[in-house]
Amino acid sequence: MESQKDRFGETMRLVERAKEDIYFAERDREVLEKLRAQLRKVEHTKAQSQCPKCDGKLESYTFEGIALDRCHECGGVWLDKGELEAIVRKISRGPLGAWLDTLTAKS
Repeated sequence: MESQKDRFGETMRLVERAKEDIYFAERDREVLEKLRAQLRKVEHTKAQSQCPKCDGKLESYTFEGIALDRCHECGGVWLDKGELEAIVRKISRGPLGAWLDTLTAKS
């Protein structure tokens, strides 16, 4: 009888972990959708460059006001010097920092 209680308790712990995993997977999907919504394609005025990885054509996008190059073939994202740091800095500032940025932004 004692071993059956232990099996039931272990089953309940596994179910709780599975529910947690499902919850966090859904949250991750929501965050990714929000980030994808912020990714905007930019029309090229210059000649398109080639992907360093697969020689596909790179398309320009903006994310958080920063220009990114994305390969149409392999899906790789290529950043110029300082762009990754700028994105991390901008995202990690939070809502108050973003509000301050809008107040001090030059038009």
